[in-house]
Amino acid sequence: MADYIGDLRKSIGTRPIIMCGANVILLNERDEILLHHRVDRDWWGLPGGAMELGESLEETASREVFEEVGLTCGKLKLFNIYSGKDLYYVYPDGNQVYNVTATFICRDYSGEMVVDLTEGRDAKFFPLNEVPLNLSSTIRGIVEEFISRYQELKTNI
Repeated sequence: MADYIGDLRKSIGTRPIIMCGANVILLNERDEILLHHRVDRDWWGLPGGAMELGESLEETASREVFEEVGLTCGKLKLFNIYSGKDLYYVYPDGNQVYNVTATFICRDYSGEMVVDLTEGRDAKFFPLNEVPLNLSSTIRGIVEEFISRYQELKTNI
């Protein structure tokens, strides 16, 4: 699959773009959340990333989970869609984005967790009351909303 964002950057440089993508809140049988420790910053985040041309948001979410942590998603449930100034981000290389992110919840996954070391240092499940403080700036609000709503959501996920 072509690198849509990379190709776009060749034309426009680091200027801000709207970047559509997806991430996934994976929950294990103990209701712990999977977080992915990024290599580009000392931050934990959700597995996810940018949509490629022709993909659906669900396909993007599943592909990114597999690429980053080696797990195959089954059923995905849409949690929320996030956008706006709180999802503005500047990458270490200076590339600027305003993210539009679909967040899914998944309990139905398979495979053995294997972290792609080009994107992450580690991935592990955390109890909801022990989530690390160094969350990605664009992920913090998503994780906080999920945790605050978990009791109302857990019967439907």
